[in-house]
Amino acid sequence: MSRAEPEVVEEGGGTLQALQALLLMESPDMAARFYEELSAAQRERLLRDAAQVSPRDRQRLAEVLRWARDFSGAASLLQGCDMDARVAELYLLDGQYVEAAEAFLRAGDVERAAAAFERGGALERALEVYRGLGARESVANCLVRLGRPFEGAQLYRELGQLHAEVDALGCVPVGDVRHVESVLRMCKLLDAEGYTRRALALLADTVRGSEGARGDPALVAEKARLLRRMGMDAEAEAVIARLPAPTPEQDASGYDYLKAIPIFGELSLADMKDLHRVARQVLLPAGSVLLEKGTLGVGLFVLLEGSVDVFSGAEPDARHLNTLGPGAYLGEISLVQDAPVSARAKARTTVRALRITRAGFQHYLDTHEAAALRIYRLFTQNLAARVRALSI
Repeated sequence: MSRAEPEVVEEGGGTLQALQALLLMESPDMAARFYEELSAAQRERLLRDAAQVSPRDRQRLAEVLRWARDFSGAASLLQGCDMDARVAELYLLDGQYVEAAEAFLRAGDVERAAAAFERGGALERALEVYRGLGARESVANCLVRLGRPFEGAQLYRELGQLHAEVDALGCVPVGDVRHVESVLRMCKLLDAEGYTRRALALLADTVRGSEGARGDPALVAEKARLLRRMGMDAEAEAVIARLPAPTPEQDASGYDYLKAIPIFGELSLADMKDLHRVARQVLLPAGSVLLEKGTLGVGLFVLLEGSVDVFSGAEPDARHLNTLGPGAYLGEISLVQDAPVSARAKARTTVRALRITRAGFQHYLDTHEAAALRIYRLFTQNLAARVRALSI
């Protein structure tokens, strides 16, 4: 065989001969053409044999394979040659993103590794690396792509990316236990940005698409609030009048309503039951003031029956802000913060409510350390979200 034009070796043997010929050839283009003419089986055996040659010769062979566009073969030859960055680039050229990501990690290029994992569909690995980098926006994106949109939305909320939060919340499926909470949050965000009609349309779509959503008191109350925002008070009153009566189970204890309050969203079953035992049911006649603006809060009220009007203050001309019905709650901030109440809440009808006093709640926190940490963390997140929404 001449050095200039080596013969193609016969099928089934001669791979060592082919390997030696490639190492002797000076023209990468000619060597690549020779490699291309080998059968798939011969190329596979050649790569196995090449693993035994020196790192320098493997690098020369890798260049030939790159010319022949066998990028993954070239990458495999460079494994162990302390050329991980080059290996990663070759795997990228071959579309083997996960292998590229692992090589980028070995090379210390963690950001490109995370991006390659994500591109290759290895989202759990991408999530892990992004978290290590502190790349919270990328973490949120991965969470949404992994089918965990509510978690992604919460992270977007912390980042102050409200449009991304709305998009993520829109991915929460109808069957998810947090679907209604997601819809309510989207409505408030859209309304705060001036898209009140879009928020109403979203509510209408939710009700049409879910049988269980039609009688959800929180959704009904939100619809009434949005209608008032648009100056449609008569329509809002009609909506409130159609609020469904609580189910017998809710009527008996109010446990489900208490459990649905966001700051209690991570309590264990045992802690939730203990908190429910702290609560007491109270009956308030029409006209009773539950909360007075400017005074210190007296604790949490969870409405079980009746409706409550919320006003901007106690003045005769105070602006009417909202009407709340069963499932709504007031005064939760006073449970964890000594601050004046920001609005006036007055019973429109006779109201039956579940009440947790500040003193009772403080005793609960003192005796439930894990629950206290979770409540304070969620309270801080929700408070920050409210501040951001108000600053839009």
